[in-house]
Amino acid sequence: MSVFAIIMFAATLYFAYQIFRHVQSLEDVPRIEDEEQKETADVNSLVEEADEAYQSEDLKTAQEKLGQAYLAQPQNVEILNKLAYVHAKRGDIQLAIDLYNRSLSMDENDDLTHNALASLYRTNGSLMLAKEHYEKALMIDDAYAVTYYNYANLLVDLGESDQAQEMYLKALELDSEMSDAREALENLRKVQ
Repeated sequence: MSVFAIIMFAATLYFAYQIFRHVQSLEDVPRIEDEEQKETADVNSLVEEADEAYQSEDLKTAQEKLGQAYLAQPQNVEILNKLAYVHAKRGDIQLAIDLYNRSLSMDENDDLTHNALASLYRTNGSLMLAKEHYEKALMIDDAYAVTYYNYANLLVDLGESDQAQEMYLKALELDSEMSDAREALENLRKVQ
């Protein structure tokens, strides 16, 4: 074997050893993807536990689990909306409104969030804010019968009976089985 061949062989062994050491160091470092997957699994588990607690009518536990999930993923609109809903169910309307507004700041095109927020505004007497959110919900999705029904109820509260009738009719046009809308429309016609 020539001196050049020996040098090349030694260089190859050296580089092979360096690659081996590098590969070994990669295995020792935790992978970011694995950590993210674990965090997502943990959050999903918290949300599932919250859903189970809600089904069992344990609103306090549902709120706690959703709060933990929200702290882990504060940009998750679904978790934020569930947390707002549970707060509303527990009677903390203002906090629920704040959470829904935070959700809309992340996704302003969520008609269901606009619906939920409008309902809460109606509950606390902020009827014009409720009206604004029902109108936004209808601009986003004009084929959801429940929005028309809820908006019609608000219009009745505002004394806008003619427009309320139109909204009840639109709700029934979209969902002819909506007995609440049919009954509310009949009652409104009797009063006029």
